[in-house]
Amino acid sequence: MVGDSRTQLVAAQLTRETLLALSKQLREPEWLQKRRLEAFDLYQQLPMPGPHLEEWRRTDLSGLALDSLTPYGQGMILEDELRRLIAFLKSLTGAPEGDRKEEWAGLLVQGSSGVLLQDQSEALKAQGVLFMDLRSAIREVPDLLQEYLMVRCIRPDEDKFRALHAAFLAGGTFLYVPRGVEIALPLISSVWIEGEGVAIFPHTLVVAESQSKVTLIEDHRSSGGEAQAFSAGAVELILGDGAHVRYISLGNWALNTWEVSTIRGILGRDATLHTLVASFGGNVVKVNVESILQGQGATSEMLGVFFGTGRQHFDFHTLQEHQSPHTTSDLLYKGALADRAYSVFAGLIRAHYGAQKTNAFQSNRNLILSDGARADSMPKLEIMANDLRCTHGASVSRIDEEYIFYLMSRGLTRIQAVHMIVDGFFSEVLDRLPLEGLREGLREEITKKMQGRGT
Repeated sequence: MVGDSRTQLVAAQLTRETLLALSKQLREPEWLQKRRLEAFDLYQQLPMPGPHLEEWRRTDLSGLALDSLTPYGQGMILEDELRRLIAFLKSLTGAPEGDRKEEWAGLLVQGSSGVLLQDQSEALKAQGVLFMDLRSAIREVPDLLQEYLMVRCIRPDEDKFRALHAAFLAGGTFLYVPRGVEIALPLISSVWIEGEGVAIFPHTLVVAESQSKVTLIEDHRSSGGEAQAFSAGAVELILGDGAHVRYISLGNWALNTWEVSTIRGILGRDATLHTLVASFGGNVVKVNVESILQGQGATSEMLGVFFGTGRQHFDFHTLQEHQSPHTTSDLLYKGALADRAYSVFAGLIRAHYGAQKTNAFQSNRNLILSDGARADSMPKLEIMANDLRCTHGASVSRIDEEYIFYLMSRGLTRIQAVHMIVDGFFSEVLDRLPLEGLREGLREEITKKMQGRGT
């Protein structure tokens, strides 16, 4: 366990001076400061995305007050809040109550870009596995960071928010798994936005060498309040030949929080990547989830669950990019919407020239639970090869009253009947998850959303 090493820049804004102060405070190498400054210049030059761009036509950012936000913050997590968080993280592994070391291979808890808690098994260290916060990684393994950090996977010149992230990134997770190492227990990382009016820029970098295997669960949450909070995150998943990575992102933001983030994996030959994005919290949440199947024989499974209530807004843009032959991708995103919640799903399967024998599947299903809710779904194909199989589908529907009537005729109340139908709707995704604790945790979140809307 380690003590608090949080990053604090009080009463600062997203300026060049703030960036330089951050770099100086972290005692960063010259190459990283140079990259930050180049990214900040890009941030200033690139236009703010708006409705003139197809990707942003359905997500309004006019309410995002970037100029009013303080980078990183200085709040404190109360001891009982931290204790509840640890209990929740333990439950994801299916571990019983108690202080057992076998619950996870490693744990990292960060608040407003600083470390609050860190735990890693000695066996993991002996195998050469690196699991640490980004600040420690920059200090301890700068050569690895210089080689991989926003170089091979996500680049700051792609859009304004990725440039902003590259300029101010602080906090986040670095995970390096050497060749042939298989980690049986999951690694867990949690990022907490402390205080109001705070912006954070967490970066996750996973480098899984060939024939390695690992599971990383990331939990995102915020303390809430009246003032807006913002997270501009990025996740880079770099898989060597034959590597097997499972990455899970849990979005449990408070309702004052906005998120714009990117999750992208690059897969080598015969590599396998499983991703799950589960979104329940936040005000406006926009996440791009992408799998780049570079190596022949690569496989990607992309799962998503979301539940919107009130006026929550979710926007998911996904990409299944098949660059080599004999690659497979399977995407299933399911969401429920109540009250006046709104969701956008835009999924693209792209098969390049020469990507023969591609198998690609894409499905987005949306369940509307009230008259004011809305879901837009736009699956797309770009096919340049001629020997493959690609299918896509989308649906937006309401619960059939006949189903409710049938269950009520068997003694259930209407509320119980609707809950049972919604639970069954999400089971198709949840049943694919190998961690029982994670499955049950997601079902509890779904139940909370149902109870919160008073159905």
